[in-house]
Amino acid sequence: MKRPLSRLSLRGRLFLLLVTPLVVLATVLSISRFVQFSHLSRQIYDNTLYTVALTISRDVMLSEGDMLADQLLAALTQSLGDRIYYRITGPDGAYITGYSAAPRRPEGKEPEPGVPLYFDTTVNGLPGRALTLIDTGTDPDTPGVVTIEVWQTVEQRNTFSRELIAQTIAHFSLIVLAAASLVWFGITFGLRPLRELEEAILARSPDDLRPIRRWVPPELRTLVGATNSLFQRLTRAFALRDAFISDAAHQVRNPIAALQAQAEAAQSAPDEATLRRRLAEVVTTARSTGRLTNQLLSMERVRGRDLRSLSETVDLVALTGDVTRDFAARFLAGGGEVTFDVIGTARPIQADTVLLREMLANLLDNAQIYAGPKAQIAVRVEFTPDAAMIEVADNGPGIPPHLHERVFDRFYRLDHDTVAGCGLGLAIVRDIAQSHGGSAEVRPDTQGCTLRIRLPD
Repeated sequence: MKRPLSRLSLRGRLFLLLVTPLVVLATVLSISRFVQFSHLSRQIYDNTLYTVALTISRDVMLSEGDMLADQLLAALTQSLGDRIYYRITGPDGAYITGYSAAPRRPEGKEPEPGVPLYFDTTVNGLPGRALTLIDTGTDPDTPGVVTIEVWQTVEQRNTFSRELIAQTIAHFSLIVLAAASLVWFGITFGLRPLRELEEAILARSPDDLRPIRRWVPPELRTLVGATNSLFQRLTRAFALRDAFISDAAHQVRNPIAALQAQAEAAQSAPDEATLRRRLAEVVTTARSTGRLTNQLLSMERVRGRDLRSLSETVDLVALTGDVTRDFAARFLAGGGEVTFDVIGTARPIQADTVLLREMLANLLDNAQIYAGPKAQIAVRVEFTPDAAMIEVADNGPGIPPHLHERVFDRFYRLDHDTVAGCGLGLAIVRDIAQSHGGSAEVRPDTQGCTLRIRLPD
């Protein structure tokens, strides 16, 4: 199952890859700012609460223990945004002034003289913040220390924090929205050459495999170069295929016409002897046509096999010996001679067994056709440090040096070969050798004809 991102267009993928980090960053920054604003708001209001505590202490002391004036209490409430509550007690907890019920301090927390103690609490069922401060009394009637307790609800400070974070989120949202718009515009504009390239390719006909010559950005030049290389390989492949089909059609047309003519001649034979002779000609032509058809199919099989997936460890000596024995069983009956030798230390190779058998069969058949039914054929397998060699030698008339390369061409036949051969056996041999990364050649300076196949390890 594909990932959701892989189903998107290139524009959508780029947009998500660029904008998603911005959204994540904005979210993280908003959370961080919220924590900072909450801490800053608490610090500001705590400092203000401490200032209020000192103000209340001084005012009460100056008024000799009277309650705060309504005007002062209203001013403090207006400045802080939440109602102020306070209580002042003298030494030994003696009540001096203020409200009678103060919030209880958390267990284990006791204020130190001159150091404010802040703690969260509940005020009339609402979240609140309280301060306890031990101060030195300045009233002659209350010598020693006094405890000042101030508390209030925190609705105003929470509202202040929410407003700050709301403004921050709004600013970040605008920034992300603007950035997303710019990114989308940039991607759309930046991918225009790719869209134009797509339109240019779609406008081509199926037969138009010319290289792409239009200007493309540097990032697309590698892709265009690979596409042009593919077009070139396809052009060569189509040209080879067309030439092969044309040659094959020409080569098959003649045997089929000959079969038809010979069959019609046999049908009108005046006597049995003539009929048998003409039927023998039909059998010979049919056998040649069948061989031609099989070799055409073999060539296409070589082209269509994926050696990377079909390659396996092959015992080359055993495989060559099996093919040679099967050939010898037929060839020796006609008076010929076949030998098989191994040179060097045998080792397995990586190859396609089916294609190697096809190659060896074509080498042996070629030797039989050109050297005759009573020829001497020698098969050798030689192992060198970096390759394995297969040689098939015969004592036939040989191949002229100037035709050593030409005999590997498709449908090429030597002048003296006018009946048996069809000109595909050695072409198949070379194709199979090259498909394995090796080579096929006619060895010079040898008696008769020696064909060597080199297969790298």
